[in-house]
Amino acid sequence: MRPSSAKAKGRRLQNSVCESLLEHFKNEMEPGDLRPAIMGESGEDIKRSPLAKRLLPFSLECKNQEKLNIWASIKQAEENCSEKDTAAVVFKRNNSEIYITMKFEDFLKLLS
Repeated sequence: MRPSSAKAKGRRLQNSVCESLLEHFKNEMEPGDLRPAIMGESGEDIKRSPLAKRLLPFSLECKNQEKLNIWASIKQAEENCSEKDTAAVVFKRNNSEIYITMKFEDFLKLLS
C-alpha cells in the first residue's frame, strides 16, 4: 500500500471517530470541540477542546491497519497521553467494526 493510501485510510478512521463522538455528545459539544489531527501532527489523533477534555477524558490513538502491532500502538497512545487522561487505542481493519482497547484497570474505573 502506498504511504498516501495508508494515510488516507487512517484519516477516514479519525474522521469516523470524531463524527461518532460528536453525535454521541450532540447536546454538549459543538463540531469544533473535536477534530482529527492533521497527518504528521504530533500528539493524540483526536484533538479536543477544553470542554471536550472534560467530557471525554481519553487520549485516543487511531489505527486503521490490517496487521496491527497492538503493543506499539498502546505505547504510542500512552506517550501522547497526559496524566489527567486515559490512553486508549481505537482500531479497525477493512470490513470490520471499530474497537477500542485500554488498560483493564481503566475499564474497571468506568464501571464504577
